[in-house]
Amino acid sequence: MAEDGEEKLLATVQHIAKTLGRTGTMTEDILKVFSNYDGRLSLEKLYAAAAAAGGGGEHSMPASSPPPTLPSAAAPPPVTSLERTVRTLDRQISQFVAMDRLIWADSADADAFLEAVDDLIGTVQELDAAGTSRGLLDRADELLSRCMARLEDEFRALIERPDDAAPPPPGGFDSDQSDSDHDADDGYGGDEPIPIARPVSDFDVVIDALPPGSVSDVRQIARRMVDAGFGRECAEAYAAARRGFIDESVARLGIRCPRTSDEVHSLPWEELEFDIARWIPAFKMVFRILIPSERRLSDRVFEGLAPYGDLAFVAAVRTQALQLISFGDAVAAASRAPERLFRVIDMYEAVRDLLPDLDPVFADPYSAALRAEVSAVCSTLGSSIKGIFMELENLIRRDPARVAVPGGGIHPITRYVMNYLRAACGSRQTLEEVMDGDLGALGVTAIAVDPDRPTSSLAVHIAWIMDVLHKNLETKSKIYRDPPLASIFLMNNGKYIIQKVNDSELGVLLGDEWMKQMLSRVRRWSMEYQRGAWAKVMSVLQTGGSGFSGLPVKAMLQKLQMFNGYLEEIRAAQSEWVITDEQLRADVRAAITDSVVPAYKGLIARLRSSPEAPQDLFIKHTPEDVEACIQHLFEGVAK
Repeated sequence: MAEDGEEKLLATVQHIAKTLGRTGTMTEDILKVFSNYDGRLSLEKLYAAAAAAGGGGEHSMPASSPPPTLPSAAAPPPVTSLERTVRTLDRQISQFVAMDRLIWADSADADAFLEAVDDLIGTVQELDAAGTSRGLLDRADELLSRCMARLEDEFRALIERPDDAAPPPPGGFDSDQSDSDHDADDGYGGDEPIPIARPVSDFDVVIDALPPGSVSDVRQIARRMVDAGFGRECAEAYAAARRGFIDESVARLGIRCPRTSDEVHSLPWEELEFDIARWIPAFKMVFRILIPSERRLSDRVFEGLAPYGDLAFVAAVRTQALQLISFGDAVAAASRAPERLFRVIDMYEAVRDLLPDLDPVFADPYSAALRAEVSAVCSTLGSSIKGIFMELENLIRRDPARVAVPGGGIHPITRYVMNYLRAACGSRQTLEEVMDGDLGALGVTAIAVDPDRPTSSLAVHIAWIMDVLHKNLETKSKIYRDPPLASIFLMNNGKYIIQKVNDSELGVLLGDEWMKQMLSRVRRWSMEYQRGAWAKVMSVLQTGGSGFSGLPVKAMLQKLQMFNGYLEEIRAAQSEWVITDEQLRADVRAAITDSVVPAYKGLIARLRSSPEAPQDLFIKHTPEDVEACIQHLFEGVAK
């Protein structure tokens, strides 16, 4: 009786399935529902009953008569081996997809899941090639999508939270905090402040962000996802998983939140200079260590799976790379005040020096645009350096001639420009590159500096700046009402310029011919001073070819009186004049002494020897007094 009842039950289920199942797939689904509901209605029993009844085919529904109350129906199509495979794979994969833990936590489960995935991919490809059962193919595709979604979750988890802790990265990416300080869910910490990295000087290192075992696991998953046609999704999942590590690594370098171009333009220079000082080592760290390490990792994970490894790599590093590049662009486009030159040169050199090393990292078509962005910011920074030099010229031209420097001393603009150019020549090779055509921005090896290149672009540019400075000083000299003091002013500034050129690279750049011209100018200004300041004195002491012997005593006494007056005028007027260079001061004093003292001695000697001279002849200034007076000039202190 029990067996007869079970047969009737099986016959009833078969009848319901045949009646409601319009297609073979629907019939199979109905039978599966009943089999899950009652153990007596297993699929094996239903198929066996159908075969015993001679329903026509291995998996046909039984042809036995249904219960009398139910009308008969035609038998469903036979179940093929592919249908059976899909059902089996569905049961296997559904168990793994439903797991509430990582499948890769158990290596046996991971191997079994991958085997099922391989079988499913092969089945889908076979169904697609056959093209005979669209419904079964759709069912297999839906199962494949579920499978890929779980694989993607496993893939990201293995990258973000590998089973074995990676060794601490070198230098700048090592944290003083323990792993317990980080959030267990995302692996990158919560609201705690991110520690700042230590400085790094050795960039010849590679970060292994994942242990070898994890790399092997994610590579297996990547291969299945690519084989299943989910390569792009795999690349996106990889990039999303790696992006967190990259973001944290850059944050540890002390880089502030990305600044817009407007923010950079409005920042006080002191604050911007601080940001640049942080940006330079961060840029080197990211492009010399972090990005090459990410390239190495993506190449290992997606080995033999081009182009998805390239897509994943670019998507992972692009955001942080562009943020660093955009800061360089913003600085290059900001104010071109001369004081910014040296920081901009530092930025330019940091970018230029790593360009050749980026070629193997950005060799694929997908990252070539990123390599071009780095090259472009190098070129932009080079243009900024040129612009700053132009701004230096404008600054000199605009410097007003308002207040005369006391005593004809060195003007602040002269000190500023010469010290500025002298310091700039410390980066002569970089400036030569920039001025000669942005070779560094094109990735060309830095040009060799010729020690004798007074015709280089940089030399011509500096010579032009010197010419602008010279014209500006001549304009300022006209402020002085006393022409001899104007000559002192030009002499002082000219001598200062010569000193700064002689003890720096400026001498090489400007050349011997320029130096000869500048020395000639200083001599000319010295002669102009002597003629202008001592002309009346010398006119008194000049007597023509016969000397003082042909002059009457009265005339000589008159000359002596005039000499005394002129000498007092010079002492009073020039007591605060200054010649800053010691050697130049000595040379000018010597020239005046040689011109004045011998003639004055001759006048005094002639007077004293003349019988017509008065007995009470008073000599206010002895020749020694006159020489002492001259020796006290040009010290800038009233005597």
